[in-house]
Amino acid sequence: MSNCKVIALTNQKGGVGKTTTAVNLGVTLAQQGKKVLLIDADAQANLTMSLGYHRPDDLQVTLSTIMQDIIDDKSVDVAQGILHHNEGVDLLPSNIELSGLEVRLINAISRESVLKTCISEVRKNYDYVLVDCMPSLGMLTINALAAADSVVIPTQPHYLSAKGLELLLRSVSKVRRQINPPLRIDGILMTMVMPRTNISKEITATVRNVYGQKIKVFDTQIPHSIRAVEATAEGKSIFAYDKGGKVAAAYEQFGKEVAELGEKQRKQNRADRIR
Repeated sequence: MSNCKVIALTNQKGGVGKTTTAVNLGVTLAQQGKKVLLIDADAQANLTMSLGYHRPDDLQVTLSTIMQDIIDDKSVDVAQGILHHNEGVDLLPSNIELSGLEVRLINAISRESVLKTCISEVRKNYDYVLVDCMPSLGMLTINALAAADSVVIPTQPHYLSAKGLELLLRSVSKVRRQINPPLRIDGILMTMVMPRTNISKEITATVRNVYGQKIKVFDTQIPHSIRAVEATAEGKSIFAYDKGGKVAAAYEQFGKEVAELGEKQRKQNRADRIR
């Protein structure tokens, strides 16, 4: 599957629904028949725990193990670390060891491309690889942006979240200029939206007005719901926990938007190659 698309889900602000989006986007793409790998690139291991692996520190092989092997120039078998989840997605998990790796990356040769090397070993097996980034612009997030074809930015309709967008967009531009020229921004996803509140309406409108001409703001908005929080605590996607709920419907719609965008970009890439 050389047409695999690598998407980094990133925002330098925490608590904006990145991990919830990674899980539920992955599962809804899998439900559409796509082969999906989720990569937990955060030492807090929220994605790993959100898929039911509640003791990540007990896992023998994780993302940090594989990235360390790449740094040490050892032979690498990424498949060793991949877990097969019963909701149809694969997971390359993380644990606290990843925080130590972040420090070691600083002195590594080709330090920005270690994750890209890891993904290149397995991307032929997948239609989508989704990377859940940590809420900072450290070396691991730079690795994710260097490896990615595109970026999805989940953000809440809160003043501080919207303010942080400018900083994130500058960071993405810098990575595009210096490391990964083809990197594109697929769009901004509004999460935890309370549509009846004025602040939600105002900030969503502001984001569309300020960024909407240059960057896609996805039509789908993910509503605020305690069911999504409960699903995460249970180690399930929203589809396994509350299939008929409004959050599941929203993520299903968002998955269709992402798949349509991916298909459009694949056709464009094929046309470019023919030229």
